[in-house]
Amino acid sequence: MSTILGISAFYHDSAATLIKDGKILAAAQEERFSRKKHDADYPLNAINYVLNEADVKLNDVDHIVFFEKPFLKFERLLETYLAFAPRGFKSFSLSMPIWLREKLFQKKFLFDKLKLHDENFNDIGKIKFSEHHYSHAASAFFPSPFKEAIVLTLDGVGEWATTTVAVGKENNLKIIKEIHFPHSLGLLYSAFTYYAGFKVNSGEYKLMGLAPYGKPIYKDMILENLLDLKTDGSFRLNMDYFNYATGLTMTNQKFSNLFKKQPRNPKKDLLTQFHMDIASSIQSVTEEIILRIIKNLAKDYNIKNLALAGGVALNCVANGKILKEKLFDNIWIQPASGDAGGSLGAALAYWYRELKQTRVEYKDQMKGSYLGPKFNNEQIENELKDVDAVFEKKEPQEITSTIAKELANNKIVGWFHGRMEFGPRALGGRSILADPRSEKMQKELNLKIKYRESFRPFAPAVLRENLTEWFELNYDSPYMLFVADIKKSKQIKMSEKDEKLFGIDKLNIKRSTLPAVTHVDYTARIQTVHKDTNPRFHELISKFHEITKCPVLVNTSFNVRGEPIVCSVKDAFNCFMGTSLDILVVEDFILYKENQSTSKIKDYKDKFELD
Repeated sequence: MSTILGISAFYHDSAATLIKDGKILAAAQEERFSRKKHDADYPLNAINYVLNEADVKLNDVDHIVFFEKPFLKFERLLETYLAFAPRGFKSFSLSMPIWLREKLFQKKFLFDKLKLHDENFNDIGKIKFSEHHYSHAASAFFPSPFKEAIVLTLDGVGEWATTTVAVGKENNLKIIKEIHFPHSLGLLYSAFTYYAGFKVNSGEYKLMGLAPYGKPIYKDMILENLLDLKTDGSFRLNMDYFNYATGLTMTNQKFSNLFKKQPRNPKKDLLTQFHMDIASSIQSVTEEIILRIIKNLAKDYNIKNLALAGGVALNCVANGKILKEKLFDNIWIQPASGDAGGSLGAALAYWYRELKQTRVEYKDQMKGSYLGPKFNNEQIENELKDVDAVFEKKEPQEITSTIAKELANNKIVGWFHGRMEFGPRALGGRSILADPRSEKMQKELNLKIKYRESFRPFAPAVLRENLTEWFELNYDSPYMLFVADIKKSKQIKMSEKDEKLFGIDKLNIKRSTLPAVTHVDYTARIQTVHKDTNPRFHELISKFHEITKCPVLVNTSFNVRGEPIVCSVKDAFNCFMGTSLDILVVEDFILYKENQSTSKIKDYKDKFELD
């Protein structure tokens, strides 16, 4: 028997994971408890949760593994500053005190923090360190259903690596190729995120959502000036255009001169066609790089399975393109692909690499990514009474029947059921649900519920058994990580006049029989819903299907712009009362907005910072 605690922290998306004898028991991000989006602090609450969930005291944990090696990271920072000196002095002088005070002596720093969970914890020798990209690769391979796979990890930067290729076989995982900092696909994409006026390490998916409104007219300019891309997908960035290695911004004046515009100021500057074309161009470049890498891997290794992790693996548009190429028989992507998943990878890496344990099951080990807290009816009732909520308790089948009817009548529902999801996507545990057939729904959800930009697309949750009738896809996508086209028979062709409209204005044109989830380019980011991993969500969509002949619901995360996904019953109630949500379902309890006291209404619109 062996219990391992994995920790990721101090960059963004701190998290904790607990595994026992190789089985994943619990995993959660700190942001869900602290209510600070992408919280990078020591994950005190997340660690408390995973220990409580497994009913384990910290002192009884056998190994504690941090997801990266601080000394290697420090070496990279020092070497980078020396290489670019004296340019980066300001950045250097800001970062060094933190390194010298905390990060360089991370083992002692972690030891002191860990004692907060258990005063009897006294064995500093239990603390071990993995490598950043090995943690990512382990999170992609070991929970996957594959006995053997090529493992590709792409992100901003770990210690030195930014892109790695590994080969996984049974309980062995070996990194065989690397691209090193400052040459980074993740940081290239983040540079354009910054340039378009979105927040780095947070707004990248906005750039991806904006891309279909533009045309990739700057693609050649990017490929000719910003990077040297080889046929095998390896690349070097031209650092004359970037400032991230040592500066306090992502891009520099030379970058702005190239595109003849300064970075967009989100407080003052509106999004224009230029920004849509820039988004489209960098998305196209990203896909080109990834596809070149993938094609080369398929050619060089006779391995039929591909596993992906790292922040770039959340680019579901690129993932959809990989799937279409049919270069691999099977693709599996870690749902917590960003740094949060590093906590899981670190724990699994130790179990298999250091403890030499054998893998016994070859099936998806993520349990639908439902690895966070859940609440029983007694806890829920107490919490709802505590906030003076007005609620009804019903039988589960009555709830699914009632809510299916309400959704068919265009009501918007907060759906809180089972364990919270691990990773950035709500998958039917902490979701906002709506009718995808409504032409007004996308705008309404964005502006009245999420308080965010109107161009942002929504995802369809579809019964797996009905997938091929509605989408050009016949592949499991339980983690909402593949984009595919809406079935041709469901599309509504835009007229020539509509095609000429300014990007965002195309939003109001009905493009399919599922307008609320059809992006401007006739695609959708699909979640397939499976009876075995989330029976209640599956039943709800089935009931909706019976009423409407439509086996699809809009599924978006239960939060507003800039807020982490709700975790507790109180979080859910606060969001319910701070938005235009009509109904809240918490397990076996239903709350209707019109029945709540008006004194409970909250002003949620500006409660959270722009993400």
